[in-house]
Amino acid sequence: MNFDLSPAAADLRDRAERFFASRILPRHPEWRAWMHAHDAGDPPFLAELKAQAQAEGLWNLALPRLAADEPGTRCTNLEFAGVAEILGRLPWASEVFNCHAPDVPNMEILQAHATPDQKRRWLRPLLNGETHSAFAMTEPDVASSDASNIATSITRDGDHYVINGRKWFASSGSRPDCSFLLLVGVTNPDAARTRRHSVVIVPTNTPGITHLRDLPTFGHLDRVSPHPEFLFENVRIPVANLLGAEGAGFAIGQGRLGPARIHHCMRAIGACEVLVALMLQRVGRRQSFGKTLSEYSNIQEWIALSRLELETSRLMVQKAAWALDRYGNKGARKEISLIKIGVARAYSYIADRAVQIFGAAGATDDTPAAAAYTGSRLLRIYDGPDEVHHRTIFRFEAEDAAQANRDLSAYLRQ
Repeated sequence: MNFDLSPAAADLRDRAERFFASRILPRHPEWRAWMHAHDAGDPPFLAELKAQAQAEGLWNLALPRLAADEPGTRCTNLEFAGVAEILGRLPWASEVFNCHAPDVPNMEILQAHATPDQKRRWLRPLLNGETHSAFAMTEPDVASSDASNIATSITRDGDHYVINGRKWFASSGSRPDCSFLLLVGVTNPDAARTRRHSVVIVPTNTPGITHLRDLPTFGHLDRVSPHPEFLFENVRIPVANLLGAEGAGFAIGQGRLGPARIHHCMRAIGACEVLVALMLQRVGRRQSFGKTLSEYSNIQEWIALSRLELETSRLMVQKAAWALDRYGNKGARKEISLIKIGVARAYSYIADRAVQIFGAAGATDDTPAAAAYTGSRLLRIYDGPDEVHHRTIFRFEAEDAAQANRDLSAYLRQ
């Protein structure tokens, strides 16, 4: 396997780096001030930056299967990894390039499963950055880590489906500019375990949808991608809003999670690079008991371990991206599960050290350490908890060992 970028891909990454450094990062204080002063909506300058990014060919970089008539710059997963890392340095930077969650994985499944009319109505506005979407799968009353538990009902009534149930963590679903949800629910409760569910497109202004609340995580509301809880009571949508075939919801959902998981990990590496840089700056300037913090052996070890974990994570993500490009979602499942666990742990360890090095300041919003600390912990739950990925990895290991059928007796004392 080869992780080298082509000259064109390397140039794209370098242009993304320059755009970030010159136009996105300088606006971050302004972005924070806007978010502090307003309850909803985006800063006015965000639309300006998005237009500039699109004009410079830094648009829809995370969609390897862009059609010829779809706007954007097609990158492989491996080519996108370096760009995603740059954008992961700030919580809002990905949206400037239209490379943000949950819209990117939603666009991927619309590309793969939507009808021409659905693409015109729902996919095209997302590709143009004119709207936002959400994915409504997780439910508060069942263990949603086992997707076959999803209980929201989708019942056929003539030319319509009727939806009843509750969803939460439908991230971005309560944004004022979110126009539709991709909802997973039960269309045939008597079918086989993985054929009971379907995905339907639900406009957010459909009668019967109640926004119950936005869920705080660790006591804080996420303004970039809020996590709403919705109640669906006799919500009627046309049968034409079915995405793919009835009973294909489990497969569609699993296919969506591959890109979602790897993009989270790519961005986490960028956030970790910021933390390591800030830690180095802090320990070089801060003094305690007559010495700079950088002179203490435990601090030196923390920085060294952070670099070790970060480089290991980057290589794992590059391998997973390479496998995803080469073998697709199904063929890269083991690699995706490995990074989902490994990168989240590395991110958590590095964030914990950053909080400790910054001391009291590390627990405030004065540095990104506190947000990284909570965000890295949530990454061990989002898109499948660690335990599910442990099972996946074990299953692949056991299958590989059975196929290899190696004689290991020589390694053992008889």
